[in-house]
Amino acid sequence: MPDITAVTHAQNIRYDRKAEALYIIDQTLLPGEEKEIRLQTIDEMVEAIRALRVRGAPAIGICAAYCMYVLAKSIRTEDRPTFLKRLSDYGQQLDAARPTAVNLGWAIREMMRTALEHVHDTRGQMLDALYERAVVIHEDDIAKCRAISEYGLSLLKEGDGVLTHCNAGPLATSRYGTAQGPFLLAAERGMHIRVFADETRPLLQGARLTSYELQRAGVDVTLICDNMASIVMKNGWVQACFVGCDRVAANGDTANKIGTSGVAILAKHYGIPVYVLGPTSTIDMACPDGDHIPIEERDGEEIKTMWYEKPMALPEVKCYNPAFDVTDHELIAGIVTEKGICRPPYTKSLKALFDDKK
Repeated sequence: MPDITAVTHAQNIRYDRKAEALYIIDQTLLPGEEKEIRLQTIDEMVEAIRALRVRGAPAIGICAAYCMYVLAKSIRTEDRPTFLKRLSDYGQQLDAARPTAVNLGWAIREMMRTALEHVHDTRGQMLDALYERAVVIHEDDIAKCRAISEYGLSLLKEGDGVLTHCNAGPLATSRYGTAQGPFLLAAERGMHIRVFADETRPLLQGARLTSYELQRAGVDVTLICDNMASIVMKNGWVQACFVGCDRVAANGDTANKIGTSGVAILAKHYGIPVYVLGPTSTIDMACPDGDHIPIEERDGEEIKTMWYEKPMALPEVKCYNPAFDVTDHELIAGIVTEKGICRPPYTKSLKALFDDKK
């Protein structure tokens, strides 16, 4: 049986309370180098999120919670209105770094709510409450990822081939991950699943991160270019597509890494089910549909120069570089959450998740 401990229990985000320091694994250096960096200032935190040193919607949320705690500690005033204003301003700066991932704003709001709840406590008591809330957010994601992975694995059988796009494993979340979690659980249990990982242009998260994690975990993984998805589906090598998500609208439209909607369209043509895996914190019931999801647009230099010694296009060539696209709910066979698998119509099944008081 493969040893997946090093992967599934990697601490992509950790707060060392003894050293009073927040560390993340710099994902821009993987797979060549696994290195932790320390985040201390708002500028360092915003840069780390924007530059994808920390990435994946759940991981960004976890990181943001710890960031808010670190920033709260840095505010040296006993005047509570001033404290709350500065902390809120820091939160807005963090939130603006990646506008598509709903977990980022959610975690910031949770930390601000905690600060408000303890506004009349001593400074030490408030900081303790903020730290404890960040830990709860982190531990809650670990539990959710395990549950999502179990539900996802229930959709697969021995020998299935699964195509995945981008990275939704331990590095993007915590422990098992979301869309990759079922593959890691399968490996633990001796179940053979073949995974085809899209490289995920232009930042190559599938090549640099997904294939790295799965290979280390002993999963049967094959790396393919994004434009090879059609042929592996046509060859009959793929029985399902598993992808993560950065935001799910109330009608089931889903934002995920650019290229996901193309995968879903191809899968529809070949009769292959597409499953979206993510925690309920990624579901934005205030967002009616995909047209209302803000799509981050990134620097075109990521396309032309990022991975090459020489530019791959003339300097004057324009680039369009959206970080995400929206997959229509009609292309999605199921949305897998920690509470179970939602099926169409999503306006009802997603709403039921939040109506459940159990």
